[in-house]
Amino acid sequence: MIRSLGRQIPAILLALTMGSLALAADTSAPPIGSPAASAPIPGNQLPAPNPAFGGVIKNDALESKPWWAPRIVPPKKAPNVLLIITDDAGFGVPSTFGGVIPTPTMDRLAKKGLRYNNIHSTALCSPTRAALITGRNHHSVGFGVIAEQSTGFPGYNSIIAEDKATIGRILKDNGYSTAWFGKDHNTPAFDASQIGPFDQWPTGMGFEYFYGFVGGDANQWQPNLFRNTTQIYPFEGKTDWNLITGMADDAIDYVNRIHQISPDKPFFIKYAPGATHAPHHPTKEWVKKIHDMHLFDDGWNKLREQIFENQKRLGVIPADTQLEPWPTDVIKNWDDCTAEEKKLFIRQVEIFAAYGAYNDYEIGRVIQAVEDIGEIENTLIFYINGDNGTSAEGGPLGTPNEVAFFNGVNEIPVDIQMKWYDVWGTEETYNHMSAGWSWAFDTPFTWFKQNASKLGGIRQNMVVSWPAVIKDHGGMRDQFCHVIDIVPTILEVSGIPAPEVVDGIKQAPIEGTSLAYTFDQANADAPSRHKTQYFEMMGQWALYHDGWLLSTKVNRAPWQAFGVANPDPLNNQVLELYDLTKDFSQSQDIADQHPEKLKAMKQLFIEEANKYQVFPLDASVAARIIAPRPNITAGRTEFVYKVPMIGLPQGDSPMLLNSSYSITAEIEVPEGGAEGMILTSGGRFAGYGFYLLKGKPVFLWNLIDLQRIKWEGQEPLKPGKHTLEFAFTYDGIGVGTLMYNNFSGLGRPGTGVLKVDGKEVQTIKMEKTIPLILQWDESFDIGSDTLTGVNDADYQPPFPLTAKLNKLTIKVDRPQLSAQDIKRLEEAQRNNRSSE
Repeated sequence: MIRSLGRQIPAILLALTMGSLALAADTSAPPIGSPAASAPIPGNQLPAPNPAFGGVIKNDALESKPWWAPRIVPPKKAPNVLLIITDDAGFGVPSTFGGVIPTPTMDRLAKKGLRYNNIHSTALCSPTRAALITGRNHHSVGFGVIAEQSTGFPGYNSIIAEDKATIGRILKDNGYSTAWFGKDHNTPAFDASQIGPFDQWPTGMGFEYFYGFVGGDANQWQPNLFRNTTQIYPFEGKTDWNLITGMADDAIDYVNRIHQISPDKPFFIKYAPGATHAPHHPTKEWVKKIHDMHLFDDGWNKLREQIFENQKRLGVIPADTQLEPWPTDVIKNWDDCTAEEKKLFIRQVEIFAAYGAYNDYEIGRVIQAVEDIGEIENTLIFYINGDNGTSAEGGPLGTPNEVAFFNGVNEIPVDIQMKWYDVWGTEETYNHMSAGWSWAFDTPFTWFKQNASKLGGIRQNMVVSWPAVIKDHGGMRDQFCHVIDIVPTILEVSGIPAPEVVDGIKQAPIEGTSLAYTFDQANADAPSRHKTQYFEMMGQWALYHDGWLLSTKVNRAPWQAFGVANPDPLNNQVLELYDLTKDFSQSQDIADQHPEKLKAMKQLFIEEANKYQVFPLDASVAARIIAPRPNITAGRTEFVYKVPMIGLPQGDSPMLLNSSYSITAEIEVPEGGAEGMILTSGGRFAGYGFYLLKGKPVFLWNLIDLQRIKWEGQEPLKPGKHTLEFAFTYDGIGVGTLMYNNFSGLGRPGTGVLKVDGKEVQTIKMEKTIPLILQWDESFDIGSDTLTGVNDADYQPPFPLTAKLNKLTIKVDRPQLSAQDIKRLEEAQRNNRSSE
């Protein structure tokens, strides 16, 4: 007894001396106070308070004893964590779960790890990613919708509040190296400029290193790419550079670098490539590989049947799963497509598949780098296929330009699309595929990304590998789980608690349930510990509870985003009920057999919605893209610039759409003439530019790469000072109509006038204008043009301005609704409600 107590006394004294730092006795470890000492922290408070000084201080150093606070390290045996999440990929995409697209990296991990066939997303990008990094529901952390659609309600403002620290912050303060590669869709669009604030960027949310793009998607050939908070252009001067490889290269460099510097320090990496979100941008080599496999020649009906049979053969779905009939009311059968349609659609899907296969290959290179440094055994890898179901935002016909969809042009005729056939997937397209393929890639479920009430929108699949711990190689797990379960899983296996206080702010509870219990083979068939989960996205909602699923009937295809929104999405719905314990594919609606269960489930949804900031429900889609937000231009009508500037994102730049405006440039032309960009916003796929071309002033509107309207001076400007002005008078009544669930004020005609030194040189009326958004991954630039240009026929970026810019002034006159307008809109709104 005395001997045992004697062994405990040094540890007890140590804990008392260190205050907040706790260390198990380890006689082989450097003594606490020495420069080499390290110790974990309790983790309840972040950052950890400084420990009390443990040395001796006298009047002189020779009689004093130095003491260093131990370096903070995670608990012993805490694993490295590699968290991989791909984009816009449904259950039937990867070969690991029955798909035809080869994903050998995922296959290899599954053979040595576990497959999960019952993990869920939120049905949309930003929300799923916010839930993934916080362990809380998406409305709880302000991401009821994507960042670009945020509104002024707590569940929808795109701000992860300070009482909900991310897994990056928790692990960093507990001694991990933390990094984020790829897509960052969790920075508010109004905080994405060079002035910040940067607290909602990855580096402000606990990730020490960030290499990726900010926003929903990016041109993979010329992305709006950042290292930490600085924009970079590694693709300049390179014809074959692609971000999928570029970020893998950077991640591999990071892994090697941090391991070489500190081999014992574990890492946490969030790896979030843009694939397979539109634009689908694979390299030519991968396009050829997939084309030569002829995977899609028989069309989408046969593809769906093939995937379904593969899934049953692999055992990733129950053998008695039922497949619903093809939805001919939504998408026509393959045999009803014309020969030209089939040719285009096969091209579209081959590019998509090449993108997915290429992405899996590059993920494999990153995993190989972990293996090469000898860390694969103690690295916990989550490979999540998709942050929602496969996207159908290309519409029934697909599109060469996704920006067109976001402006309401979602069925570009096939004969027009064929003009891009040979360059599909290159830098000349911002492409998306037909929704027919998307339906097949969500097999065995129905519907798509955005549809939160159908498993096709929310059911993902996942592989987990951790060789040192998981021994049930190739095992299947069918417990219900959700992306909010990943954070508590990481915390449990690393021995790190969820903090109670971060930066002096009491933390909200983690809302997910750890999956660590499923790693043990003895728990392979254990009941799910995640019992209840709500889903909601843009007015479509569902509730899972102990095997039952209440869901609203789908009332809007994803490409139908511009109509009148359901004014009462809580009650004005057809409700369906499913028993998922017997109906894996959500194909048998039994609502009429269980009316009391239906009623109870709806009440439970309301309780969950109140708990997690889901209210107020909002069924609008496109309207929220243009909703007012607190960006740096809010309330301003005049903008003055005197020096060149590049990289201002769309969310923080002057908004000219649906308004009258004038742009005045005061320049000085040198001897010999001048050319170059004065002002541009957007790029090849939608935007405008004000520039000098061979000395002549030009103003050009690029209308979603389908039409370009150009005002041009007749003569080159002579040397000396000049004032150039483009004035536009808008004929519509503006975005105020959206407050009445009405789009009539948007995208209306207008007249533009180009003036040189006060003299009118050309007037053109635009019969249509862009209603909602310019190309979002391009910036507002003055004095040159970054990334892509608005008119390749005129110039190639950066096209620097060789004249001197003395002053650039933008004035915006936004329409205001008259009393008569309001009366008419209110009447139309009442009529819409009464007709439903």
